[in-house]
Amino acid sequence: MIGPEWVALWLAWIVAGGSPGPATLSIAGTSMNTGRQAGLIFAGGILFGSAAWGLAAAAGMSAVMLANVWLFEMLRYGGAAYLFWLALKSLRSALSADVTITQRAYNGSALHIFSRGALIHLMNPKAILSWASVYSLVLPVSAGPEQVFGLFAFLYSGSILVFMGYAILFSTPRVVAYYLRLRRGFEFTFAGFFGFASLKILTARLETSS
Repeated sequence: MIGPEWVALWLAWIVAGGSPGPATLSIAGTSMNTGRQAGLIFAGGILFGSAAWGLAAAAGMSAVMLANVWLFEMLRYGGAAYLFWLALKSLRSALSADVTITQRAYNGSALHIFSRGALIHLMNPKAILSWASVYSLVLPVSAGPEQVFGLFAFLYSGSILVFMGYAILFSTPRVVAYYLRLRRGFEFTFAGFFGFASLKILTARLETSS
């Protein structure tokens, strides 16, 4: 039976996942520009990336990355560069007089949209550290595979709710109309979020055990 502490953990995971960031903002942009189907496909790509890191952490890949710092550094700089590029795109959109939304919107084939969504999470090495942190905080040292992968499934259900919910919400005409009225303010905010995320990745320090 799931107790109150597990409900609190699940809700905290949802709040963290739903906060403004590269994944949620890109889902919103794609859903508003390209439509609900594209938004859901893009969200599926995000979920694929999240699952990849979550399962990798569950399988012990986080320890491999921490032992091979160069691998983490490659992903870190690649992810930071990608986020910085998104920040520049958002800033350019905010300074533009065009009322259409062109930033963080992906179109093309379903495979193209899906792969771009997956790339956002796969290029962020902090995702695997987030999963690893949850495992280490919640599970006992003696936890077996059933407990580890059970926790993954439990939290991943929250990720599905958040990312698919964003795609549905931001493909709703009323939400889009509200966004358009405040477009520039949102774009400046998005540029700040992307820039801040890029800076945080660049300045993050790996903590390895001695």
